[in-house]
Amino acid sequence: QVQLVESGGGLVQAGGSLRLSCAASGRAFSGYTMAWFRQAPGKERDFVGGITWSGGWTYYADSVKGRFTISRDRAETMVYLQMNSLNAEDTAVYYCAARRGSRWTEVVYEYEYWGQGTQVTVSS
Repeated sequence: QVQLVESGGGLVQAGGSLRLSCAASGRAFSGYTMAWFRQAPGKERDFVGGITWSGGWTYYADSVKGRFTISRDRAETMVYLQMNSLNAEDTAVYYCAARRGSRWTEVVYEYEYWGQGTQVTVSS
């Protein structure tokens, strides 16, 4: 059974950085796409970025492009989200997600597996 466990959230000042981790287990992820989403209070869950497990190709939402970087460690089956130049609008619960297939999609329901989320709060 696939399990995704996020960690690394917390409180950070505006302009600061934070790195989130997602520990993936339960199967081999070759051929999968991993992604990060976020959900602010009272808002829908939004796509942040994704990475293909095999090739490491990345794709980002316009709102985070140039500030956030996704990477993965295939040996450790970890996915990371490095977040720089954080601002108050980045405050949200961040979720790790996985789907079969090497195609990016921003659509929430196309992801089959989800972590429990980790809170990121940016103080201004």
